[in-house]
Amino acid sequence: MTSAKAPLVHGIEALDETGRTRRLDIPAERALTVYVDKRELVTLMTLGSHPELLVLGYLRNQRLVDNAADIESITVDWDVGAAAVRTCNGVADWAERTAHKVVTSGCGQGSVFAHQMDELHGCVLGGRGQVRQSELVQMLNTMRAQDSTYKAAGSVHGCALFRGTELLMFVEDVGRHNAIDTLAGWMWLHADPTSPTVPMNGEDKFFYTTGRLTSEMVMKAAHMGVPVLVSRSGTTQMGHAMAQHLGICTIGRALNRHFLCYSGQHRLVLDAIVAPTAPPAADATR
Repeated sequence: MTSAKAPLVHGIEALDETGRTRRLDIPAERALTVYVDKRELVTLMTLGSHPELLVLGYLRNQRLVDNAADIESITVDWDVGAAAVRTCNGVADWAERTAHKVVTSGCGQGSVFAHQMDELHGCVLGGRGQVRQSELVQMLNTMRAQDSTYKAAGSVHGCALFRGTELLMFVEDVGRHNAIDTLAGWMWLHADPTSPTVPMNGEDKFFYTTGRLTSEMVMKAAHMGVPVLVSRSGTTQMGHAMAQHLGICTIGRALNRHFLCYSGQHRLVLDAIVAPTAPPAADATR
């Protein structure tokens, strides 16, 4: 794979409320068109921090490639805004797999192939994956202290993967679905060395996002095998229904020591209950 990280911010001049011109940074945004074996697949709007992992995770979460060993190379060229994926033996049933798409609520008009939804029908996440309240509080403290593009320039989404209180990977992008796809790509590259075609097990992992827990986010986390999802924002009706069906614990409005657990309460262990206080002021979501 190439390592074509692009500049994450772009400097501009803006006029503030006092009439003063200020120099500031805004998040970069660029189009990346993905080609698989010279066939155009999709154009993603991305920050450009980890484009190869983004493409890899996108292919995984769309179920277009069965395992990482099927991919020979991923080459990103920002001069033409393209990512060229070369597979070892082509993509079986290409026309069928890419024929039907469902437009989602993801930033930048994300799309999910219909068969991806079909694969989750009747599926329930097993395992004993749980999160302790004390772990959740420490996770939120870690994210609050995390150096980020959002703190410098705003207007991006952040997603993170935890094992207990250990931060494994943190990614920011202009869309939350791009960020979770990048985490999926990272998990794929960090498979068990004894089983390199099998992605990293998500059963003991927690997923954090600054964005909403929509059906798309819940579905992608389920494909990654992650049973606990935490959001600084909230959830949607379809995301909530899907999480309940899949046995996934979804936690929203998570800030400091405050949170709401929407589903999968059996996966939450309340070991650090705090005395009731006035509800926190609503924070602006990204």
